[in-house]
Amino acid sequence: MKRAVAVIVGAIAMAGSGMVWAQPPEPQGGGAPRGGAPGGRGGNRGGRGPTFPQQTRQLASAEILARGKAVYGVNCGACHGADLRGGDQGGPSLLRSLAALSDQHAEVIAPIVRGARQDQAMPAFNLNDYDVTAVAEDIHNVLAKVGTQARPPGAVDPSTLNVLVGNASAGQAYFQAKCANCHSVTGDLQGIASKYSDPRTLQNTWVSGGGGSGRGGRGGGENMKRPTVTVTLPNGKVLDGVLVRKVDFVVTLTLPDGTRKSVAREGDVPKVQVHDPYEAHKKLVTSLTDDDMHNVTAYLATIK
Repeated sequence: MKRAVAVIVGAIAMAGSGMVWAQPPEPQGGGAPRGGAPGGRGGNRGGRGPTFPQQTRQLASAEILARGKAVYGVNCGACHGADLRGGDQGGPSLLRSLAALSDQHAEVIAPIVRGARQDQAMPAFNLNDYDVTAVAEDIHNVLAKVGTQARPPGAVDPSTLNVLVGNASAGQAYFQAKCANCHSVTGDLQGIASKYSDPRTLQNTWVSGGGGSGRGGRGGGENMKRPTVTVTLPNGKVLDGVLVRKVDFVVTLTLPDGTRKSVAREGDVPKVQVHDPYEAHKKLVTSLTDDDMHNVTAYLATIK
C-alpha cells in the first residue's frame, strides 16, 4: 500500500512539472537504463580526465547498451548512420546534436522519437519506453567515445596521417612543369621545409598558395596577399587599388591613400580587371591529383 501511494505521489509531482515519464520495465538480469554500472563515464578513464560532458555521465549496463544498439540499428541507423554522423537516407549527424548532448536519460530524445519533429521530416516511431531509453543510452555511449572535433569513435585522427608518401623525383618534375614559372626553390621557396617542419602544414601551405588551409583553401593568414583591381572609367580615368568586393552592379576597392571607393557597374561598363595572386593555385586545384600533391610535398620536404 505504501509503495502504491509513493508511486501516485511521484506521478502527481511529475505531472505538475509538465512532463510525465513512465518508468521503463526493468530487464531480466540487469538494471534499468537510468542507472549505470560504476566505472563508466564517470570512472577512471586510464588517467585521462573527462574533457567532454558526455564523458562524465555514467554508462548504462552492457545489456541495456546492447539492446539500445540493436534497436537503433533497426530504426535509426539508415538515417543517422551507424556511427551517428548521418546515414544514406539523409538524416542529420547526432555527434553535435544539441538534443543528444543535453539529454540525460531520454527526456529530450523521447519526444523526438515520438514525433515532436515530424515537421522537420523526423518520423514518429512506435517504441516502448524501455527501448527508447535504451536507444538514448546507446547514443550517449557513442558520444562518450568521440574524438576531437566530433570525430566518430574509431575514426582515424587526420593529424596522425603520414603525408610524406610521395615520390620526390616525380614531385620535382611536376614542380618544374607546373610551378617553376612563378616559384623557385632558391628564391621565394628557399628553405620552405625548415619554415614548415610539419608535413601536413607544408602540404596545406603550398597547395593553397600560402593560405595553409588545405586543398584550394584560403587560410586568411597575415601573409595572405589581397587581390587587386584596375577600374577604367568611361572617361578614361583609371583607378587601381585593393579589391574589396565585386558583384554585377558594383565594384568596391581601397585606393592607395586608404580611401574606399565604390563604382556602379552596368554590364561591362566600367571595365574591371581583377588581379588575383592565387588564380593559378585555384586553377591548379581542379587538375591536381592525390599523387601529384603527395609527390610535390615529398619534393618540397627536401628543400631545407
